[in-house]
Amino acid sequence: MTKIDIISGFLGAGKTTLIRKLIEEVFAGQKIVLIENEFGEIGIDGGFLKDAGINITEMNSGCICCSLVGDFGEALKKVMEQFAPDRILIEPSGVGKLSDVCRAVEDVASDCDMKVNSLTTVADAKKIRMYMKNFGEFYNNQVESAGTIVLSRTQELTPEKLDAAIAMIRSKNEKATVITTPWDQITGAQILEAMEGSGSLIDELRNDMLREEEEEEHEHHHDHEEEHEHHHDHEEEHEHHHDHHHHHHHHGHDADEVFVSWGAETPRKYTREELDSCLTALDDAETYGFVLRAKGMIPAEDGTWLYFDMVPGEHEIRLGQPEVTGRLCVIGSKLSAEKLNELFHAEGRFSDLD
Repeated sequence: MTKIDIISGFLGAGKTTLIRKLIEEVFAGQKIVLIENEFGEIGIDGGFLKDAGINITEMNSGCICCSLVGDFGEALKKVMEQFAPDRILIEPSGVGKLSDVCRAVEDVASDCDMKVNSLTTVADAKKIRMYMKNFGEFYNNQVESAGTIVLSRTQELTPEKLDAAIAMIRSKNEKATVITTPWDQITGAQILEAMEGSGSLIDELRNDMLREEEEEEHEHHHDHEEEHEHHHDHEEEHEHHHDHHHHHHHHGHDADEVFVSWGAETPRKYTREELDSCLTALDDAETYGFVLRAKGMIPAEDGTWLYFDMVPGEHEIRLGQPEVTGRLCVIGSKLSAEKLNELFHAEGRFSDLD
């Protein structure tokens, strides 16, 4: 199955740089075909690609968004027949509508052994406002249709301007992953993981919790065999243990609680002290609701990244690798989105835990 990744963005946003990064760091050794339009930026030179062990043919099938949709389909089929590549990267010209390009690919995909793997838009963080105003629907379509939006030049913006840029993107697309970390601090593999939509923090947290439940069940079972004569006491102690840690929602007062998760993405930089006091504050159930777990990775003022985990009454903060953007996730019952947003200076969203 050939994966098709469509990478759109206005001229000068940095699509070619992003494609180079992916090819150098992630796709080396795979069979890749890059399809560009003739009004794209300067084609990637062949020599560079040969070094990476990638067979490529530069195809110029004209602008996909014009009357050439038919030819584009034919061209795509030929590429498939001739090369059967692992991946096809399509870089539509700066004025192509991402939804049209996607539709054109899907029309061919049904006949060939390929699927649209990701829709990515590269956006110059400094120009979003201007483009939205001047290019309206053309530009907005690229933002609305994307699964991942990779912001370029974020390091050149003040935190306030960056927040404003993200808010404009969010007004058109609530769901996409928005990459806000400067590209030189993250790997091509991390960018690809975001493009392919893996790595949701909520899922990670849920898996952590499930794994702990299983480990506890296992330990309990083990104890149960060894201490048969203390059976009764042990059961009570076990119940108590869970209430105390609030690990389960099957016991005691947890039974009727509905757990939800609050998640936020933010490029905001925190100090360790500030993060520490935020996590301590989460124990205040009156204000924030009952917090069962919290986890996240966020950029720090000093240029490092802080990873944190919190359970009621305790938390840990450690250093970690840069992520594509800062992410926070809180799981609990009767959570107050408003208070959590205020505490972390972030715009979070709720989702139900099924």
